[in-house]
Amino acid sequence: MLLALLGFTLVVQLRSNDADHGLATARQEDLVRILSDLEAQDSRLLSEIQALETTRQQLNSGVQGREAALAEASKRSEELGLLAGTVPGRGPGLEITLQRVKASDILNTVQELRGSGGEVMQLNGENGVAVRVVAQTYFVDAQGGGIIADGVHLTGTFRLLVIGPAATMSTALQIPGGVVASVKNDDGSVTMDSRSMVEVTEVRKATALQYARPVS
Repeated sequence: MLLALLGFTLVVQLRSNDADHGLATARQEDLVRILSDLEAQDSRLLSEIQALETTRQQLNSGVQGREAALAEASKRSEELGLLAGTVPGRGPGLEITLQRVKASDILNTVQELRGSGGEVMQLNGENGVAVRVVAQTYFVDAQGGGIIADGVHLTGTFRLLVIGPAATMSTALQIPGGVVASVKNDDGSVTMDSRSMVEVTEVRKATALQYARPVS
């Protein structure tokens, strides 16, 4: 093994000496050409390095951009799901109890809450039925008492859960001539409790659109 290593070293040294001797005996124009070729090769390598660095930066930026886009899309999807009522929600808000009220009182309450920052709502009836309140929700008085909300019959004392700025929503409901005053004038009652955490658990099935298509 030592002899083989020694022989390899001698061969490398001889080749190096031959190369050096060859350069030493080369003509000036040959040396100029060799130097020019080396400079051109060095320039090409530098260009390749710069191109690779640019590509790496673009790839890194692209990955980050895709991740940011995916995160934003996921966030937007969750927000739309909350608005459409297809996913449950939780957050600070109000628990509102309404007694001896009509469908119009419920509608006015929901509209006032939306105008004052209410984001996610659920209406519970004393009969154990709950309805997720969304943009297309409607309320009508039911025969024999109670109300119909989106085709579902709710009776008795109603409990409205709403996620949003509790102080702002409470103030909006209590403005002179507003929801609370109107309900009291009709011998009903509205009580509000601020909650640090409101759980809206009722969900709706996603609506299958038949005619509408997104504009690309």
